[in-house]
Amino acid sequence: MKKNLRYAILLFILLFVAVNEAIIEMRSTSWERPLIVHIYALSGDSRTASEAYVDALTSAHFKPMETFMNREARRYGMTMDAIKVEYHGRLSSHPPQPPSGQSVLENIWWSLRFRAWAWYRGWTSDKEHSDVELFVNYFDTATSTSLRHSVGLEGGLIGIINAFADKSYRGSNQVVIVHELMHTLGATDKYGVGNMPAHPRGYAEPFRTPLYPQRKAEIMGGRIPLSPQQSRMPEKLGEVLVGSFTAAEIHWPLDGDR
Repeated sequence: MKKNLRYAILLFILLFVAVNEAIIEMRSTSWERPLIVHIYALSGDSRTASEAYVDALTSAHFKPMETFMNREARRYGMTMDAIKVEYHGRLSSHPPQPPSGQSVLENIWWSLRFRAWAWYRGWTSDKEHSDVELFVNYFDTATSTSLRHSVGLEGGLIGIINAFADKSYRGSNQVVIVHELMHTLGATDKYGVGNMPAHPRGYAEPFRTPLYPQRKAEIMGGRIPLSPQQSRMPEKLGEVLVGSFTAAEIHWPLDGDR
């Protein structure tokens, strides 16, 4: 009886969250005004290099994200800015990290904890209202050669991004942050086996002749296809576009230059 009651309570919470986030997502992608995106930085490993890198971050490090999104929005016919990015410095408290396994229940439980953490942090903060909150963990490249998967919660308008604490990765970090931002707005991944972009959805220029090599990456495809079997990561947002499939998912008009 108690077990059934716990399941019923969990289902009620999930239903409430789903309905609430559907409403939030609908409002956020109506594009009646620019979305306010707050970014917070954290030292992911507490190493000296990571600490120094986070301490040196300024709003200028994140300005290219705003420029990219607004440029792409106008390319699709929007007459106003899509987002306004505000960097709000370093956080000492860390959000709960996603589980390493693939358990559905573990992921559901983590997502609820992350939402609760973000809600409580926002409630107790004196910062102005935001539409999207992104928390970027920076790791020392001397000890971290690969990073855990970043996560942007669709409808939750929150995301955890893992990035490298090295100035040579600034551009690629920005690409990852925008990718997760797009997830929070309802965009889906557009790559498949081996992280190869899926054609045509994951290509920046799906009808280019010749098709290869592609010149840019589609933001949700993640990579620049060089051949049917080869691709590379974009090094900066100047090598990235928002494709028409992604634009449709976040409700941008499709009457612009695609």
